[in-house]
Amino acid sequence: MKYIALALTGMAGGLIISAGIFALITSTKLLSRLAAKTHTGKYARVYEECVILGGIIFNVIYIKEMNLTELISETVFGTYIAIALVILFALFAGIFVGCLAVALAEALKATAVFSRRIKLRYGMGYIIFAVAIGKMTGSLIQFFVMDK
Repeated sequence: MKYIALALTGMAGGLIISAGIFALITSTKLLSRLAAKTHTGKYARVYEECVILGGIIFNVIYIKEMNLTELISETVFGTYIAIALVILFALFAGIFVGCLAVALAEALKATAVFSRRIKLRYGMGYIIFAVAIGKMTGSLIQFFVMDK
């Protein structure tokens, strides 16, 4: 009985967290903005399905504690494939987090308030790019320098 209650509590917590993430994605209109900016509005449903499918797949991988790099590296070119997949995942995860952060900032109108306060006329794209490069540099320093 104790394990059933623990399992139900864990499942309920997971459902609440995932509902919150999907509500954030929906409220910032991230997917519809990406579809509008890339002129691929007819594929908006595919974008939504990919986000849901990605959430499901990586939750299963997390729950099963699969180490995909070990499974793949046992093949002939496995090490190179594993490295390529990790790089590809990191790239897509970074793009997603960056898009979500920008969408959230736009939703909060933080960018417009900031540019008005410093009386910025041109160059807002450069400022956003500089913030992104700074975040990337900080992450790289943390991952490769501070973790050793």
